[in-house]
Amino acid sequence: MVGLGRFGGQLAGSLIRLGHEVLAIDRNPDLVQRWSDQLDRVVQADATDEDALRQVGITDFDRVVVAIGASLEASVLTVLALVELGVSQVWARATSGKHAKILNSVGAHHVIFPEAETGERVAHLIVTRMLDFIEFGHDFAIAKVRVPQALAGKPLSQVRPIEHHGVRVLGAKHPGKPFEYASDSTVLRPESVLVVEGNLDQLQRFADLP
Repeated sequence: MVGLGRFGGQLAGSLIRLGHEVLAIDRNPDLVQRWSDQLDRVVQADATDEDALRQVGITDFDRVVVAIGASLEASVLTVLALVELGVSQVWARATSGKHAKILNSVGAHHVIFPEAETGERVAHLIVTRMLDFIEFGHDFAIAKVRVPQALAGKPLSQVRPIEHHGVRVLGAKHPGKPFEYASDSTVLRPESVLVVEGNLDQLQRFADLP
């Protein structure tokens, strides 16, 4: 992990909680001190310097995340140094489309836009009745939605969600009951939560049914 700002620090902490060893690098001594008690290894170093990265053992790791957001130059030079050192997977945070293009051009294997992705996700949740969703590309997503009132009390064989709404109901969580996979006989009970698949527009329209 290179960069211990807000995003980098939170990501490093999450990786630790998932049981992964994390080496964190930052040139700011205050951030290094702040995280030294929470992470496995925290090192103060200039991550744009190949020799410094080699000395701290960065080449022992298969995946490195460059979470630098404040300095485009430092972000790009760090990615370039990691690529030159032969790190097999370099994940890099981009703060703009131009930044992303530069990161890709110098060899970043994965470019992420945490602020943009979070903003878009929250926007979808604010303006629709979806409870949560995961999008897998532009044409497929899975969402949690409450049973629309107009469909409550009906079995899936009558609702025919694929034919009428373009979505497939995968399962249902009824109040006080464990999750169950859906079948034609599944009754859409009021206040139940459904797991539904389709593209995001279809899922939004289904969630927003009256």
